[in-house]
Amino acid sequence: MNEIFLDTETTGLSFKEGHKIVEVACIETKDLIPTGKVFHRLINPKRDVPDEAFKVHGFSKEFLSNKDTFDKIAEDFLNFIRNKKIIIHNASFDLSFLNGELSVVKKKLIDENLVIDSLEIARNKFPGTSNSLDALCKKFNIDLSKRTKHNALLDCELLREVYINLLDVKEPKFDLSLTNFEQNLVKNKSYNKEILKISETEIKLHKNFLKHELKKNHY
Repeated sequence: MNEIFLDTETTGLSFKEGHKIVEVACIETKDLIPTGKVFHRLINPKRDVPDEAFKVHGFSKEFLSNKDTFDKIAEDFLNFIRNKKIIIHNASFDLSFLNGELSVVKKKLIDENLVIDSLEIARNKFPGTSNSLDALCKKFNIDLSKRTKHNALLDCELLREVYINLLDVKEPKFDLSLTNFEQNLVKNKSYNKEILKISETEIKLHKNFLKHELKKNHY
């Protein structure tokens, strides 16, 4: 099963209070390696964007006014994430908005059994410390220089790097063990056993060469 790293940006903190999604991004991976498939949409929330939210992501009401509304992108979004493991940081927040939006347009909700919350993993691994995405990036020495504003697509890539570190995933190691062919050679001793004899002339030439080299290096 492939994985999806997912993030959203919103107009506020609660869907129940009338806030809406303004950006959704997904990066697909296979065994945590990007496949090159990306889903990224900016969304017209059809409402104002409070200053607090604008300071976080930088998307104004005017900028978003000509973007598609959620109902226009919902089917493409669901097709992209279908039957894939979904990794989200602080999943309860994003799911409350995504499933809220999906319910409004009468689409199938995201199955929470397919969702992994990286925040829960981080809290279990580093109890009693800050486990925000920023804090974890700093903990794992992940470059944050491009993150001047919250951006869902960039945050998905940062989350992938954080998640790999949280799981202590190691890079594939080279297999230095003998191949079957080499094992058969050793077992059957079918390699060349012939002892090659060196002629007297070759021995004399070699001795003269060594004598000359030692004399040259001495001086």
